[in-house]
Amino acid sequence: MTARNDQLTTFLEEHIKTGEFPSAVYLVAERDEIVFTDALGLSVVEPYRVANKIDTIYDLASLTKPLVTALLCARRIELGELTLDSSVSHYLGEFDRTDKQTITIRELLTHTSGLPAWRPLYLLTEDEPERAAGAIASLDLEYKPGTRVIYSDMGYIALGILLERMSHQRLAEMAKREIFEPLKLTQTFFNPELALQTGIAACETGNAYEVDMCKQSGAGEYANSRQRLIWGEVHDGNAYFLGGAAGHAGLFSTARETFLIAQQFIGESTTLLTPETCRLFRENMTEGLEEARSMGWQLAATKDSTGGADLPPDSFGHNGFTGTCVWIDPSHRRVFILLTNRTHAHALPFANINAVRREFNNLAVKALAQRQAGASPSS
Repeated sequence: MTARNDQLTTFLEEHIKTGEFPSAVYLVAERDEIVFTDALGLSVVEPYRVANKIDTIYDLASLTKPLVTALLCARRIELGELTLDSSVSHYLGEFDRTDKQTITIRELLTHTSGLPAWRPLYLLTEDEPERAAGAIASLDLEYKPGTRVIYSDMGYIALGILLERMSHQRLAEMAKREIFEPLKLTQTFFNPELALQTGIAACETGNAYEVDMCKQSGAGEYANSRQRLIWGEVHDGNAYFLGGAAGHAGLFSTARETFLIAQQFIGESTTLLTPETCRLFRENMTEGLEEARSMGWQLAATKDSTGGADLPPDSFGHNGFTGTCVWIDPSHRRVFILLTNRTHAHALPFANINAVRREFNNLAVKALAQRQAGASPSS
């Protein structure tokens, strides 16, 4: 029977009270069973207050990278249409340049391509989305491919475009046909319909964070920057510019349906991949570099990862800028999900919630141990 866990609920309520985020939904699962879940706080504070619910839909932000882009790449690898060590330039002609010819699919997936972390594509392309691949390919590399791990939105945007070119489909349509529909997901999508807005956790007002980043990086000011409350549309400016669905951001979902996608990365649980392919998600492909990275995920072996101290080193997870987090322990078939909307009704700078993510995972592991010992503090 699914229940809330008092320790987890109290812990998150305390952080809501201190103003780090207005709402949270958590879900802890083991062996395909949801064990603990609860919804706390307000999913919307302004323009009016909306009480949070278990099935509130969140902007998952960068969880799009593993849950959609890496999963679709894994399916292409199984089909023999894509190989990890193929050159990106084989699929994206824009990358057929002296400094980028050797960049591989693996390097994009593990953030070792040399591409910078972020650039405002809406400014670089002069508001022409079809120029995005060329704009990314024109960026100077920050290091030699394969020698460092530098987390890069640019790399995953390129992967999204690559998947679209390969399949002759839009990324959102691919995800719907290959992930959402087979898993019977009804609250997971890109570009939510307006009618769903009140069931979605609200984000930032005015995209002030990105406006500030543009100024600090010397990129200039964007005339079409959103000034309104971002609620029910993707928070990330590049994803919004690219039509709401991109390889790095744009996915919306609930905690329960996020769990159903997370199961696809566990060999004994997946229905979309083979167990063999699932090994790619726990394999350290960046040995000796700044982070331990697998295909699409960061491994818990990474120093100071948000997985916390109690997850095995081959557990893997990912954060989302809006305040989301998923960690998967494949050995014990456990999934830990924490969704918040830290960018809503909060002046800059936004709260850094990495310590909250770590402690949530630590408490969740302990709660599962207590349950197994027959002394669960759940109610």
